[in-house]
Amino acid sequence: MATNAISARVTALFLDVGGVMLTNGWDRKSREAAAKNFNLDLDDLNDRHRMTFDTYESGKLSLDEYLQRSVFYKDRPFTPEQFRSFMFTQSIAYPEMIDLIKGLKARYGLKIAVVNNEGRELNEYRIRAFYLNEFVDFFISSCFVHFRKPDADIWKIALDIAQVPREEVVYIDDRPMFVQVAEGLGLKGIVHNHKDVGATRNALAALGLVL
Repeated sequence: MATNAISARVTALFLDVGGVMLTNGWDRKSREAAAKNFNLDLDDLNDRHRMTFDTYESGKLSLDEYLQRSVFYKDRPFTPEQFRSFMFTQSIAYPEMIDLIKGLKARYGLKIAVVNNEGRELNEYRIRAFYLNEFVDFFISSCFVHFRKPDADIWKIALDIAQVPREEVVYIDDRPMFVQVAEGLGLKGIVHNHKDVGATRNALAALGLVL
């Protein structure tokens, strides 16, 4: 767990989604499950995924185009709709973390912004299905702004939209490198482990956000 020293009160939380509030949207484990469920060659799926998924997350491909390149480049005994539905069902909430963020927002009047790498259709499904827009004020998603972490510009856009001083922002992500980039921009950082919400709760308390 990494945090910066307290230099100002906290007025905003910037959060990743996958690995923090929800499971990842379409990670290696999900692709392994898909390969097994649909009898696909996993190595081929992963190779094609690597070559095109960043472009999808950057908002430059639709989900249908991503699937055409990675799965439906040849005839399959299942439909794109069936595969899309399977992809969506891989998302599961981490309710303890969601409740923590909701509680801190209610108690301290925090601005909440999502800063995440995600393709549009998956991102919009997850926002709707898990009611993230009920407590998140801004979605600075790679598919919307066309920058992907670790590009520092995605955090700069989040700061511009949230209109809060960077020293008043805590950024929470499960990937240490992304936290380090945010800290390099002057944000406070917390590396989150979804199996240890208590550690994140304690790190936030050390920054003055006690629930």
